[in-house]
Amino acid sequence: MAPLRSIYFKNLKLSDYDLVISVCNAEAKFIGVEGGVHVSYLQGPPTQYYWGLYDQYIANPGFGVLNPIARLGLKVLLKPMRRADLAGSKRPDLLIANSSYVQSEIKKYYSRPSAVVNPPVKAKEMETAAKKVKSKDVKAIKSKLFGGEDFYIVAGRQVSWKRFDLAISACRKLKRNLLVVGDGPEHSNLVKLASEDRHIKFLPRYNGASEIARYFVAARGLIFPSLEPFGIVPVEAMACGLPVVAYGQGGSRDMVIEGKNGVFFGEQSVGSVTSGIRKFEKLKFDGEQVAKLAERFDETKFDKNFRKAVDEALKK
Repeated sequence: MAPLRSIYFKNLKLSDYDLVISVCNAEAKFIGVEGGVHVSYLQGPPTQYYWGLYDQYIANPGFGVLNPIARLGLKVLLKPMRRADLAGSKRPDLLIANSSYVQSEIKKYYSRPSAVVNPPVKAKEMETAAKKVKSKDVKAIKSKLFGGEDFYIVAGRQVSWKRFDLAISACRKLKRNLLVVGDGPEHSNLVKLASEDRHIKFLPRYNGASEIARYFVAARGLIFPSLEPFGIVPVEAMACGLPVVAYGQGGSRDMVIEGKNGVFFGEQSVGSVTSGIRKFEKLKFDGEQVAKLAERFDETKFDKNFRKAVDEALKK
């Protein structure tokens, strides 16, 4: 579909606007803006299946039985689509990155400067929901899931590149309880990996912020093993006072302050995650401070910061 999207956006000419904002990390930045300012807000690094994560996508495109077709298509289209993507990156007047990591990748592959505006998170909403959770609720959740024992949590869409498998394998190795929240194409593989281990439980679905906040408050820590452009889930968890064991690359560098609201581990490997968990367990975290640090990413802050970046672009 990428070539078709590319053709569509390249031929989409927008006039009679003072300002056009495209939100993407792929082809929407290709649009032509006539007589106005074009600001493109990149939600991830330069189109990752052409650039930084090409090897990972070739190894596992994420289409199941259709992987061989997807793999062949990506190999055939790589060179022309890289050229098109690079040309498209020159069209916006201003690029805004959603994290420092994305900013560095834009500089690396597009050779362009960019502003950084972290995406909006309903941090205060999560913090409010967390404050409504009572100690009896926490006790009931722990009792129902793990017989009253502490547990870690990993949450989000279950796709291969998020590496939930590392969290499961590390917790099995350490005999730590883990609640896996969410669903997705990798769900059956993750269930198989857990192998009915009593330390691993699954919660495929939940009803909104109020319910997930209950699990965040009850948990000991969130494990965040993926390389994300930013990562909304860790901020939501921290807004509930829950510290994070995070992979020390990508967007987590913008949100985690070592020893204050979490710890980093250095590699996407089971051994590195287990080391991160052990380091985490040697520290004590202040839940109120953890929640306070999450307020930096609330949607009200996004509104202010994004307006500022756009205003500066318009002035130039």
